[in-house]
Amino acid sequence: MIAMEIREIAVLGAGQMGSGIAQVFAQHGYGVTLYDISQESAESGLDQIKASLARFVNKGYMNAEQSRRIVDSVKITTSLAAVCGSDFVVEAIPELMSTKKAIFMELDRLCKPEAILATNTSSLPVTEIASATKRAENVIGMHFMNPVPVMPLVEIIRGLRTSDETHSTVTGLAQAIGKTAVSVRDCPGFVSNRILMPMINEAVYTVFEGVADPEAVDQVMKLGMNHPMGPLALADMIGLDTCLAIMETLHEGFGDSKYRPCPLLRQYVQAGWLGRKSGRGFYLYEGERG
Repeated sequence: MIAMEIREIAVLGAGQMGSGIAQVFAQHGYGVTLYDISQESAESGLDQIKASLARFVNKGYMNAEQSRRIVDSVKITTSLAAVCGSDFVVEAIPELMSTKKAIFMELDRLCKPEAILATNTSSLPVTEIASATKRAENVIGMHFMNPVPVMPLVEIIRGLRTSDETHSTVTGLAQAIGKTAVSVRDCPGFVSNRILMPMINEAVYTVFEGVADPEAVDQVMKLGMNHPMGPLALADMIGLDTCLAIMETLHEGFGDSKYRPCPLLRQYVQAGWLGRKSGRGFYLYEGERG
């Protein structure tokens, strides 16, 4: 089986995940178009890429000229039509099924017939997202880990109708950008979040029930279980709204009470305490409000 050649990449969503995905593709020589609905958001995504590359330069992983070339290979746009010539499009917008299906319907109309459409969803069914298109065989899940430029794993999720050729192409693409591709079935939360999010949710319950404060919970998991980061600090980095959305997807998808989101998690999201991006979650963050 011959996998199609991918040269031009489009990334939809210039947030933390989307900008990271765009950076990694650009670092490996692909032409990248980074789309967001507003110019401010698109420019913010490019600024995130510049800041990330600056850290790489400071650590000696690349030089300033290499960093400039990578930035120059990323074009930002607020026009969805600008992605129509791309060979591969990866969506990294918020975890709302209705929004994702609407964007995939539009991509199906705009993109060339052979283009592959991927979703970076962390928990939603790829098969349902693909159903919004007339090319379900060309739709696949490509779930990157955060932070994308650093984490080596990509979950590759086949929808029910994803073709062998699409799977082979996207697996090869992940390997070409230095990632380890792991294929998993299309079920709620896949593997990563089916295991991770209930652990985070249980950590929130220990705070909710007064068993321990956030610092103590994270210390136990870091010092006792050798985790590099405690579950509540990790939840703050991921975004508590994202954690809640994934728990709700698991709860709805499996119908099992063990996936019921902790009321405290829901309350924090209602209060706008979303973690690092809002300046407050289980911890306070100075100068990181986004």
